[in-house]
This record gives sequence, structure tokens and C-alpha cells, in this order.
Amino acid sequence: MAEEDIYTGTMAEEDIYAGTMAEEDNNTKDGTVDYRGRPAKKKTTGTWRACPYILGNECCERLAYYGMGTNLVNYLTKRLNQGNATASTNVNNWSGTCYITPLLGAFIADAYLGRFWTIATFSSIYVFGLVLLTMSASVHGLKPTCDSSGVCHATMGQSVACFAGLYLIALGTGGIKPCTPLFRNQKPAGSPLTRLCQVLVASLMKFRVVVPTDKSLLYEPADDKFVAKGSRKLDHTDMLIFFDKAAVETEEDHIKDLVNPWRLCSVTQVEELKSIIRLLPIWATGIVFSTVYSQMNTLFVLQGDTMDLHMGPHFQIPSASLSIFDTISVLMWVPIYDQIIVPFARKFSGHKFGFTQLQRMGIGLFISIFSMAAAAVLELLRLRMVRRHNYYELSHVPMSVFWQIPQYFLVGCAEVFINIGQLEFFYDQAPDSMRSMCTALALTTTALGNFVSTLLVNIVTSITTKNGKAGWIPDNLNYGHIDYFYLLLAIMSVVNLGIFILVSRWYTYKKPVGEFPSNTLWRRIPFSGYCANQEYQVSYQDKHNKQYGKF
Repeated sequence: MAEEDIYTGTMAEEDIYAGTMAEEDNNTKDGTVDYRGRPAKKKTTGTWRACPYILGNECCERLAYYGMGTNLVNYLTKRLNQGNATASTNVNNWSGTCYITPLLGAFIADAYLGRFWTIATFSSIYVFGLVLLTMSASVHGLKPTCDSSGVCHATMGQSVACFAGLYLIALGTGGIKPCTPLFRNQKPAGSPLTRLCQVLVASLMKFRVVVPTDKSLLYEPADDKFVAKGSRKLDHTDMLIFFDKAAVETEEDHIKDLVNPWRLCSVTQVEELKSIIRLLPIWATGIVFSTVYSQMNTLFVLQGDTMDLHMGPHFQIPSASLSIFDTISVLMWVPIYDQIIVPFARKFSGHKFGFTQLQRMGIGLFISIFSMAAAAVLELLRLRMVRRHNYYELSHVPMSVFWQIPQYFLVGCAEVFINIGQLEFFYDQAPDSMRSMCTALALTTTALGNFVSTLLVNIVTSITTKNGKAGWIPDNLNYGHIDYFYLLLAIMSVVNLGIFILVSRWYTYKKPVGEFPSNTLWRRIPFSGYCANQEYQVSYQDKHNKQYGKF
């Protein structure tokens, strides 16, 4: 009986173990969890069941954002009675804030709430901002009043209500943008900034310590104690060796047999900081393109307001609506890129996706030069017509607004190559525990691009309005020279492209150790990021070798 009990007990333990293993096999095993924090199931989590909700939320948010953004400069000039330069500055500042707040949202998602609850919380803030903005434009007492001549006069309170709604929307955007494009609900792994600060402090405290020639002597424990949850270790790289000092062991690093994380860091921690630093030059080159892109919501719209807005004899379109051609350009170039350009380029490059992500970004930067050149040429021709026929006081020059289509079209084409390539590049090259942060970092190029545009407008206005001159961007653009402003941006884009080529050739890719469990990667949905739990069985090293490479 004893032997039977032992045998029965052993069989029961084996059944429990087998059941546990079977349950684990049903999990995604890549750190993904459901909204309650439980391991996500392969069959019931993600795939195309989740995509409609993710894409639907993103579609509604983007529809609201672009509906406001493209019309905002006209609202500020016509309803709040602001000048062209002031309105452009306010639009750029608001748009820049919309793309700087994702740093806050990404930090909260990675460190505390996780992506799901971050999106849910900040979406509520976004909706509240939309309600307040709508009230400021429609409710009596909150909306500006206009006199019999059509000139509106906004009070301080009305302006405050409008901008309060706008900046609540900017705050809400911060929790949505870094979490939605590459959405997977993962447990927060603690503050990534703390890990980076520990490396900085440790390396500075050991600035006199000599880094050993044999890098295998650097501190890297065999267990995962110094690795963030759901992350892989990183191999040592030979760049930025000053930070290797943080991984050099000394007698002072151990207090009562415990490792002081502010004096001794693992090689993986050091490489995480190096990965972020290596991304910064690539990141910086995206700022100028974002400055170019921001003109669609400001000067492109103001330029269009001075042209013939008729579409047929009895129908006029708002100049802001021409941004639809940017969207049409994106929708047109996405399938052309995937179905024609990539297969053609693959024949010559041997690269799985035709181009490396850095090459794709470089092509986009090149195309953006021509978008500014096209805008400058159009404005030059428009001003020639103004001077030839003395149209200075004419509100709408008899030149069709549809001549703006090429500049919108070229911006959309550049956007296809740059924005998604940059987003995927930052996501893949970021440390595993900092991907939301680095996705947000990519978005900050748009923020800084808007702020640079504000700075340029203010500098140009200050310089060109001396001695009573109208300047490049006056309230009446018929007296101005925004063609010069477009040419300035084109020249900046040429210089920026040269810098991008140099830093791309210098870039060193991160070296992760091992693979995610089950070698599960995310299916690449062309130009729409990754949908959760679309399994694509391929080893990380094979993906790394085929997808990346020098510029």
C-alpha cells in the first residue's frame, strides 16, 4: 500500500507538472499580460480581435486631433483676432506640447500603470479637454462675439477657456501616443530613469577607475537580478567606454555583502544607457523634418487663405481642408512602397524589407527638401501675380488653391518614409524595458520641430520687421515673403540630410543576448506598427541580421 501511495503521489505530481506546463504553453510567454495583470493567453488575447479596438481608438483620437490642428490657425486669426505670426506661434507651441507630453505618459506606462491603464486614464483627460474646447467655441459667454463688420473680439476669459481645452487635449495625447502604435499590455518594470541615473552616478563616482582591457571582467551577474522584468541582457560594446567604469568592481561596491546599485551596475545596465545615447544623434536629425511638417498646420493654411478657394462656380473650400492631400499621399504611397518599391529594392540590396530603416528615413529627409522648394516656388509665382496686377489689398488672388497640392503631396510622401521608419527604429533599438520611453522620445522630434518653427518665426519676424518693414510673415501676406521662409527651411533640410548620413554610418546597433521566450516576435503590419500577439516565428538573430545594417 505504501508503494502504491508513493506511486500514486508521484503520478499526481507529474499530472500537476504536466498541467502547469500545458498552461504555460498556452501563454504568450513574452511578458504580455491582460488588463488584470495575469499572463496573457495565446488563443484569447490579441490578434485581430484586439486590433479593431486599438485601431478604432487611434482613429478617433487622430480624427479629433487633425480636425482641430488643421483649422486652429484660422480659428485663432478669425475668431480670437490674432495676427498671422502670433497665431502660427500659438499653433506650433500647442502642437509641440502635444508631442512632448508623451514623455510623461511613457514614463507612467513603463514605470507604474502599464500601457492599458495609461491609455484609459489619459483618454478621459483628452475627452474632457474636447468638451471644454467645444464649449468655448459654441456656448454663449465662452465664445468670442463679433461686430457687424465680422471682426471678432475675444475677452481674456474666453481665450483662457479655449487654451485650457487645447492644453488638456495636449496632456491627454501624452498618454495615448507612446502606448498605442506598438501596443502590448506588459507589467510595468519600474522606473527606467532610475536605472539610467544609477549608471551615470556610478560612472562619475569612479571616474578615476581604470577600465580593464578584458571586458569579461566587468560586472554582469549570471542571474537576472539586474535585468528589468521581461527584458534581455545586452552584450558589451566598445563605444562610450567611460560608462564602463560603472561596471568595474571595487572593494567599496559591496556593503555587508550587498551590491550598492548606485556604485556598481551590470554591463546590461551600462549598455542600456549607451543605447539611449547612441539614439540621440539620429533622434536630433528628425527635428528639422518636423519643422517642415509643422508648416502644414500654419503657413500652408495661411498661404492658401490668400488664394482662390472656389471649387466650381458656387462652392468654396476652407484652405485647411487641403491637408487631405497629405493623407491621400500617405494612403497612396503605403501600398506603392510595400508592393512595388520594396520588391524592386530587395533585388539590389538583398535586404528583407528593401531598405534598412535608416535608409528609409534618409529617403524621406531627401524628399522633404522638395516639399519646401515646391512651396517656395508657388509663393514666388503668387507674389509675382500680386505685383503685376497690383493685388496687394485683394483678399484672394485669382490663383487656385489647388496649386498647393504638390507641396502637401511631397510632405505626405516624406512622412511615409520617415515617421514609421523612425518609430520602428526607436522601438527596436531601445532597451526592452524602455520601449515606451523611446517611442515617446521619437515623438519629441515633432515637439521640438514645432518649437523650432516657433523660434524661427519669432527670429525672422524680429529681424525682418525692423525700420517699419512688413517682414516675411505680415498679417497681409501679399506684402510679405514667406517664399524666403520656405527657402530657409529647404536649406536647413539639405544640411540636416548631410548630418543624418554621417551619424547613420557611425551608428552601432545594440547586441541583445538570447531571445524572447518561444522566439515570438510581432508580425510587421506595413506602416501601422505591430498588432498584439500576431505570432511570427523567426529567431531574433535572423531578424536582426536581415532587417538592419549600416546606412
